[in-house]
Amino acid sequence: MEIMTKAKGKMDISEENLLTIPEGLFGFEEYTKFALVDSDYEPFIWLQSTENPNLAFLIVDPFLISSIYETDIDDDTLAKIGITKPEDIIIMTIVTVPNNGAPITANFQGPIVINKKNHQCMQVILNDNRWSTKVNIIEALKSKGVK
Repeated sequence: MEIMTKAKGKMDISEENLLTIPEGLFGFEEYTKFALVDSDYEPFIWLQSTENPNLAFLIVDPFLISSIYETDIDDDTLAKIGITKPEDIIIMTIVTVPNNGAPITANFQGPIVINKKNHQCMQVILNDNRWSTKVNIIEALKSKGVK
């Protein structure tokens, strides 16, 4: 499928990189079709709307940033996107790169849950006060022992 992307212009995206977010992301509920697009900066990935070329989110695997991160999401919530087994889950977090020089952060409180079998996903708000919407990625990596 050919899509227009915010970061890389027109691209051909394989079916396996297409995602459906039935309820959309918080604040962007009207957009439900997305594609995973490699970024120029590993391990970050673009979550690109296929409905609006100007709508894209930088995402990252939170477990690369924090060795203590965990999500406690109930089975009823996971069932909304067809997840029945833990091994079908991929967890990602949205990254914010401020243009004012403030720290680059990841939203650990609102992870994106992807069902890798059916490519359905959703954003979940965790009821765990250990996690913030603005986890400083550099500081978290330093505390993890990554230089």
